[in-house]
Amino acid sequence: MAAAVLKRTLRDAGFEVFRTRGNEVVLAERPRENLIMDSGVRLRGGPPFEVLIVFSAQRAHFPHDDDPQLFERARRLAAPALDTGFTEATSTISSVTDPGDSERTLDTFYELSVAKTLGNLDDAFDAIRFALGLEKRA
Repeated sequence: MAAAVLKRTLRDAGFEVFRTRGNEVVLAERPRENLIMDSGVRLRGGPPFEVLIVFSAQRAHFPHDDDPQLFERARRLAAPALDTGFTEATSTISSVTDPGDSERTLDTFYELSVAKTLGNLDDAFDAIRFALGLEKRA
């Protein structure tokens, strides 16, 4: 299913879209009425459809943790999703550099993505609702 069609279908079902990237639609969360943010929940078009959830831990929040400990924090957040059939897909380390000095790292994110493949949109929507209710940042 094309991203434009998937985006429209998600909106018609009551979901808020943050952006699209290729065949992936990033769902939004709205912590305040005037603020929209990436929710860490994505849907890739199908069928089959794939729901992805990104869990993360920031080095700045846990400066004394090493890399494995930071990934473990993300895995603990992912546990409820893993218990419902999501599987670990990727783990990445993303650095945020100073816009004025590319040699200076402002923070580092340790991200764990989990995914679940579903055959139809109704099941994908249920998985998205579940995912939107999870805490995704340590």
